[in-house]
Amino acid sequence: MECISVFDMLKIGVGPSSSHTLGPWRAAEQFLKELRERNLIDTVIGVKVDLYGSLSLTGKGHATDLAVMLGLSGADPEYIPVESIDVIISAIKNKKEIFLGNEILIPFCFETDIVFNRNFLPFHANGLTFTAKTDTETYSETYYSIGGGFVVKEKEDHHKEEILHTFPFPVEKADELLAFCAAENKKISEIVYENEKTMRSEEEIHNELLRIWDTMLECMYIGCHSEGILPGGLNVRRRAYDMHKNLIGVLPYEDPYSWLQIIRQTEVKFRQILKWVSCFALAVNEVNASLGRVVTAPTNGSAGVIPAVLMYYLVIENHEAGEKEIKQFLMVAGEIGSIFKKGATISAAMGGCQAEIGVSSAMAAAALCELMGGTPAQVTMAAEIAMEHHLGLTCDPIGGLVQIPCIERNTMGAIKAINAAELALETDALNAKVPLDKVINTMWQTAKDMNSKYKETSEGGLAVAVNMSDC
Repeated sequence: MECISVFDMLKIGVGPSSSHTLGPWRAAEQFLKELRERNLIDTVIGVKVDLYGSLSLTGKGHATDLAVMLGLSGADPEYIPVESIDVIISAIKNKKEIFLGNEILIPFCFETDIVFNRNFLPFHANGLTFTAKTDTETYSETYYSIGGGFVVKEKEDHHKEEILHTFPFPVEKADELLAFCAAENKKISEIVYENEKTMRSEEEIHNELLRIWDTMLECMYIGCHSEGILPGGLNVRRRAYDMHKNLIGVLPYEDPYSWLQIIRQTEVKFRQILKWVSCFALAVNEVNASLGRVVTAPTNGSAGVIPAVLMYYLVIENHEAGEKEIKQFLMVAGEIGSIFKKGATISAAMGGCQAEIGVSSAMAAAALCELMGGTPAQVTMAAEIAMEHHLGLTCDPIGGLVQIPCIERNTMGAIKAINAAELALETDALNAKVPLDKVINTMWQTAKDMNSKYKETSEGGLAVAVNMSDC
């Protein structure tokens, strides 16, 4: 059974896409690692990158080409100063050379050494091949970005980690999770915590969960305080800035944490709550669209839902909440996301936007439900309700950019998550007609039945109904 950590589902990286930016970036890093292991990197005289399928069709809009160059340069998406990205890319383009792995300078032509192939490789819609040439040999490897920043090879043993490590409470399906909760008399977050402790110390878990939250909070803060036009050519104006300005008024604050405290003092009416939640979600995904730092939750395109719902709980529902509740929320969210990944997909190229916004909404609904006092059965019910009302959601980004309709969909996913949690809390879980596992199975079947043009290819839906020129 696959052991997926909370920190696998919630990764810190750079936008705009976990599958089309972060994944290819990580694949480039893996290729560099393999070159080093084979003692080839010092002898490389040229590198070529072939992008296939969805990575090719929407790669320009998702900055896939930029991501592979940054990865080949040895930059780490988790820690690279985002302001240095343009500097690195400009240097590669202008000088027509790349500092491979930050070790050796080789010729690299941006226009010809990255090839966009429209055909799909059989294993997964997001395939890419790296080829390195030396004076004596050519070395190639093909990788697949399977969503959420996860990268695999077609022929490798994808279960290698679970052979090396097993959880005390291994979970493949929601029913298994509920059985562990009942047998141990524990909340879902407590089961997750016991699993995580077999991989990291309690201090590491504490620090990493709060680092994830700090990144989410900073992302919302930056998005709410940045105005202007998003890059890419659609001329999309940032909306979080104006919305936040109208909501916050003249109340003073100095940093993200004092900002959070100030929001707790603002007017709380239904319309204001809707606006605040929407503002938080918009802020994150506007930062994501401008190659800012976000947390995959479970993907970059859906990165705004979970922080928006958690922020809602902190500033609206429970002003006394702090680190304990933040960690609890993130652990539940990560576990629900991992069940979706095991039973279906979190890749829009494989399953449409139901695999991104639908899953993120389910993760957020479940986490909020536990914080609000829901039983484990009500928590999984909240996840089920949220996904049930995203089934069949297509992925049709205009211009291949993670902007329209992607940014707004995060606001909808966040609001649906809150609604789903409330519905679950008001329901006796024994009366539930549709278990979470059935919805996950249905989602996967829907994904397989969905026409490829309504997945992450920009070949159907709004992506063709609306032209770049219309914007």
